Amino acid sequence: MKALTFSTFGDSNVLEYIEIPNPQLKNDEILIEMKAIGLNFADVYRRKGNYHLKGNPPFIAGYEGAGIVVDANNHSEYKVGDRVAFADAPFANAELVAVNINHVLPLPEKISFETAASVLLQGLTAHYLATDSHKTVKGETVLIHAVAGGVGQILTQISKLLGVTVIGLTSSAEKAKVGFDQGADHVFLYSDDWKSQVFKIASNGIDVVYDSIGSTLKESFEVTKECGQVVFFGMAGGDPEPVDPRMLMDGSKTLTGGDLWSYLNSKEERIKRATQLFNWIIEGKIKLSEPTSFKLSEGKLAHDFLESRKSTGKIILIP
Repeated sequence: MKALTFSTFGDSNVLEYIEIPNPQLKNDEILIEMKAIGLNFADVYRRKGNYHLKGNPPFIAGYEGAGIVVDANNHSEYKVGDRVAFADAPFANAELVAVNINHVLPLPEKISFETAASVLLQGLTAHYLATDSHKTVKGETVLIHAVAGGVGQILTQISKLLGVTVIGLTSSAEKAKVGFDQGADHVFLYSDDWKSQVFKIASNGIDVVYDSIGSTLKESFEVTKECGQVVFFGMAGGDPEPVDPRMLMDGSKTLTGGDLWSYLNSKEERIKRATQLFNWIIEGKIKLSEPTSFKLSEGKLAHDFLESRKSTGKIILIP
């Protein structure tokens, strides 16, 4: 089979599209012929050598995608030809992927391979943020950093579904429009005095701030109301300053960490959460922007485009 690989760490020039042996199935795995693969910043970090990485050189990144079963390996719940997807199985950047049976997600006929590869990781992240990290209550006001990003777009839509006022933050007028298109009630630019703008809308502060930037964590707490919450789930802008627990005590504020893998902890949880996400899409309650597609053989171009930060929607790879 062909796969997008790297044998040393570095910039996109280390990527090689090469022929490697087909996966050897373990007893608890089935074989999937990939039709679409999601590209994420975590794959860039893996290529650079600063994120968890499985296997041996030549390494294969990618954890998200969709395709059809080509070897069910005696697992009766799946048969050859079944449409399936996954959000947390390694080595996705290949024509064939061996996936643990507990990580396989049945794919409804109304969800395309491209949609599944576009939505699972970011959509499931948005889902747990709005329903687990913070149990969203109708009438609240929430603040979403990087509102035009992949998670931000879906988190905005889920938050609106749950009946809250959404304030978004982003870096440009173009990206602000994306935030409004997703249903955000207000969008402010980081270059503006966004904190004072937030207090004009929520004079007592924000119920929950979703912070994926990291370096903004102190400011996130400054706009959070007493008894409010900050959910910290990424460091796209760099490491946060240390948090003084006395500040938390004085304002009765809560800091919550968020990581998707903590919630995708069983076959049942994966299928339940993905089914909810797929149903929202099928019902038209969540709308996705068209992904930007690259051939898997054009992986270098896809990585370069992702790192340019010019993209607002999802980037997918097509074998």
